[in-house]
Amino acid sequence: MTVTNQLHDITVAVTRSKGENFTIEPARIRGPRYNEILVRMVATGLCHTDLIVRDQYYPVPLPAVLGHEGAGIVEEVGPQVKTLKVGDHVVLTYGACGHCHHCFEGHGAYCDDFFGLNFGGSDLSGQTAIEDMHGQPLHDHFFAQSSFATYTIAKENNAIKVPKTAPLAMLGPLGCGIQTGAGAVMNSLKVTPGSSFVSFGAGAVGLSAVMAARVVGATKIIAVDVVTSRLELAKKLGATHTVNSKEQDVVAAIIEITGSGTDFALESTGRTDVLGQAIETLASLGIIGVVGAPKLGTKAEFDVNNLLLKGRSIRGIVEGDSIPQIFVPQLIELYQQGRFPFDELIKFYPLDKINEAAKDSEMGKTLKPVLLISEIDTLC
Repeated sequence: MTVTNQLHDITVAVTRSKGENFTIEPARIRGPRYNEILVRMVATGLCHTDLIVRDQYYPVPLPAVLGHEGAGIVEEVGPQVKTLKVGDHVVLTYGACGHCHHCFEGHGAYCDDFFGLNFGGSDLSGQTAIEDMHGQPLHDHFFAQSSFATYTIAKENNAIKVPKTAPLAMLGPLGCGIQTGAGAVMNSLKVTPGSSFVSFGAGAVGLSAVMAARVVGATKIIAVDVVTSRLELAKKLGATHTVNSKEQDVVAAIIEITGSGTDFALESTGRTDVLGQAIETLASLGIIGVVGAPKLGTKAEFDVNNLLLKGRSIRGIVEGDSIPQIFVPQLIELYQQGRFPFDELIKFYPLDKINEAAKDSEMGKTLKPVLLISEIDTLC
């Protein structure tokens, strides 16, 4: 398709004010420029980060079009795009500049411009791509995509071409939540065969970590949560043990299961009291990764000597330390081999049921809501 600067009519879910429901609205989006692509959205995951931004835990300017686990089909390409073409199936992931020293070293999740590119509400020059029907700009470029929309603008370097044999409507969460949990285990913590691993939280991120721990050969895999159904699913996905923290002393239970504490752990709840407990469960030289995101400015408290005297480590993790262009296709291949069944986490909702999906997620009824945007029978 020829690239033009004309505006395209689209439908978007808008966050207009702190804590309010998403509103479904008509809008317009410009065509792609430079190294950008216009993507017809097929589906997008609804993530915890979308909800905490709706609630302004992070100061993204409003009104905004959120959404950052998009999957779709390339509709137009900018003149500088080299590796993608119209018709390609893509998963969208986080934004990174691609030229700072962290990006050059393969650590795009720690890009010098990460916050601006992903939470700034516009491109780095302050320009938006979406406007409402009154011609007023809607803040966008959320995680370099804003995928709560029928069409979105992304960049070549945050769009991952995926096989057309893979189920595109399911793949969006691989771009954030699922790659965060799996990548924390495989890339960040580097969980080893025969080791022990504990996931504090059995939501979509925590259960992705459980599946990844099984893939890499951990032999004691423990899931901790308060929801019985999530713990039952954790066993199906690879947990060898589960702990209900409402009913058991978590620290004592994990020490009993492991003998001397866990080698590796992941905290995905964003609760500082859970982090404090989790540190106490580490073995000597044990390491815990932290991916749960509380409000900015949240402080945690723990006994420093419990780190010092046992050589324990705490590691912050963003996006599973992944190089998405490599890691997402690997996860898809594992899924197609039956070794990473992330489809067990997903429940589909139409875009206009986004508030129902958000409520179900917050209540723990749905692990990973995915919003269907295009009809399944029109995808290919």
